[in-house]
Amino acid sequence: MSRGVTAPRIRLWPLVLAGSGLLGGCFSIPHPFEGPPSGEAARLLEPPPARLAVPPPANALLSDADAHVFANDMAEALLGHEVPAEAINAKSGDWQLVMSAEMEGGQVTPRYTIENPQGVRVASAEGLPEPAAAWARGDAGVLQSAAQDAAPRLADLLTSIDAAQKQNDPHSLYHRTPEVAVLAVTGAPGDGDTALARQMRLQLPQLGLIVRDDPKGVDFTVGCAVHVATSTAGNQRVELQWQMQDAAGHDLGRIVQINEVPEGTLDHAWGDVAIVVAQQAALGVREVLEKQTHPPPGTPPPSVTPSPPPAKAPPP
Repeated sequence: MSRGVTAPRIRLWPLVLAGSGLLGGCFSIPHPFEGPPSGEAARLLEPPPARLAVPPPANALLSDADAHVFANDMAEALLGHEVPAEAINAKSGDWQLVMSAEMEGGQVTPRYTIENPQGVRVASAEGLPEPAAAWARGDAGVLQSAAQDAAPRLADLLTSIDAAQKQNDPHSLYHRTPEVAVLAVTGAPGDGDTALARQMRLQLPQLGLIVRDDPKGVDFTVGCAVHVATSTAGNQRVELQWQMQDAAGHDLGRIVQINEVPEGTLDHAWGDVAIVVAQQAALGVREVLEKQTHPPPGTPPPSVTPSPPPAKAPPP
């Protein structure tokens, strides 16, 4: 252990992930650790995932009021299958579920089309026929039944779309290991800036990631800002924020680690503290990258325009 750092005075830095997206929740990484003296947990803050907008259908043989009800029913049903859906009109960057219905005899058949953010039809599905009279009057049970029937198949379609895009792109992370560059660490007292960056570069390869020195051309970058402030008598509050970005500079999330240490403990050599901090933060980095390369089922893919489906031949 490096001089000036004693294990009994520094407790392990915890790492707990908490999503803040539309389907955000809280969960703990199953790695044993001691709680920090302050009792606060580290946290991961992420931007929301791509959203699937579910606007009220204009051609579903429903009144305006019932169309809004059906959109809400569908969004709730999709949320139950981990699809980040919302009953709103599509905005820039949103995937969209376009709903309609056709009358056939005494029954109404719901139809669904998934469009990417460029408005290109990517996939479609057909629901189970519903009684025409009950559908026309907006029967609550019928609309909910239609939504519950369609939701799992639509979630499967979104998962298939995402997988197909990655499999068809030979350069996608579906086929190779992500490359990461560790940027500078700033704001740490003592040798923390150098020690933390060095340890993060050593820890990430142990988790199966490729670390490059040059940030140009890598898939992701991770940097860190450290803030130290006086806390309770004789202690300092140390906060580290590891910021992750993709190759286009989009923020992917912040891994935030917070702890309290006796004042002056980290003013010189960080020693084994840098190792522990980097080990825990590297787990968070891997979690973020897993979500980028293997998103939860039903998550809309990135805004990539696939080839449009072939046009139907005109009737003779």
